Amino acid sequence: MKKIWIFIALSGALAVVMGAMSAHMLKDVLEAKDISRIQTAATYQMYHTLLIAILAGYYQYKPLKAIQQSAWIFVLGIILFSGSLYLYSFSKIHTLMFITPIGGLLLILGWLSLARLGKR
Repeated sequence: MKKIWIFIALSGALAVVMGAMSAHMLKDVLEAKDISRIQTAATYQMYHTLLIAILAGYYQYKPLKAIQQSAWIFVLGIILFSGSLYLYSFSKIHTLMFITPIGGLLLILGWLSLARLGKR
């Protein structure tokens, strides 16, 4: 879980940076649609980063495989969902938009994966 904590720190920082940039620095550089994409990506990234932090903290007290698996599903979801939106907003490489729904699906699967904890 040490790698998860490193991801949490970097992901949280990136979400703040991207949110701030979309609100201040990029308004004269990017179109409104791109700013909106970046803000959506940063918002989803921060929510899920905070959730991963909660899971990692809980894992220290109760090291269940379901917690660890859910956290890694969320990590992949953030990378694919938010990452593809960030990259597309700056590069306009259209094929990146095919990655976004996969990331979104992983975020949904991460939440559903947590349902396993209800069995305990």
